[in-house]
Amino acid sequence: MTHVVTDNCIACKYTDCVEVCPVDCFHEGPNFLAIDPMECIDCTLCVAECPAEAIFAEDDVPAGQEHFLAINAELAPLWPVLAERIPALEDADRLNGTPNKLPMLKR
Repeated sequence: MTHVVTDNCIACKYTDCVEVCPVDCFHEGPNFLAIDPMECIDCTLCVAECPAEAIFAEDDVPAGQEHFLAINAELAPLWPVLAERIPALEDADRLNGTPNKLPMLKR
């Protein structure tokens, strides 16, 4: 099983989760993080560290956000690995909790 980054990460990109990942499965896009499903070892460490509460086990992805399984799998191989914490995006605190941010996703 893998973990999945979902909608609330878009335009926030907090990276607290990256610091605790033992296998460097996070990949950084312009305004979103993706988890490589081939690298994730299902350790669950990232879930508690996400200030946006945007990371879920694939079996626990909220209804209506299942498409993020495919989005993570598609984007992770295209983006560079992020292995250390960086500052969140400028509007992260303001946009944290805003629903339906998929149209804001920059690929």
